[in-house]
Amino acid sequence: MLVRDAMSTMVLTIGPAHTLRQAARLMSTRRVGAAVVLDADNSGLGILTERDVLISLGLGQNPDTETAGTHTTTDVVFAAPSWTLEEAADAMSHGGFRHLIVMDGNEPIGIVSVRDIIRCWAPSRRRVPA
Repeated sequence: MLVRDAMSTMVLTIGPAHTLRQAARLMSTRRVGAAVVLDADNSGLGILTERDVLISLGLGQNPDTETAGTHTTTDVVFAAPSWTLEEAADAMSHGGFRHLIVMDGNEPIGIVSVRDIIRCWAPSRRRVPA
């Protein structure tokens, strides 16, 4: 199975000036665990994950003043839609992260997460007869 078959095509894109509260609200509303941070002036594409927000809160930082740009991972590993799920899982395992931005040329077209991969690999749940 390929990344294109497992990825979410719902790509939440935010700017680096979004506060962490705004980012968390958007991620929660769209039920996604990561947002692509587009900073055309500086680093290009990065990723902000629910874990980044949690770490900031755990440090006692104010989610209304902390910005996505401050907590964005800019050293991102990108996946191609033609990667196998094994290649994606290997990249995540070696990099120690749970999300990959899927790119088609210069455009983010999806995000694949560990959960997406597990959902594809796990046997479908069968109803056990009573």
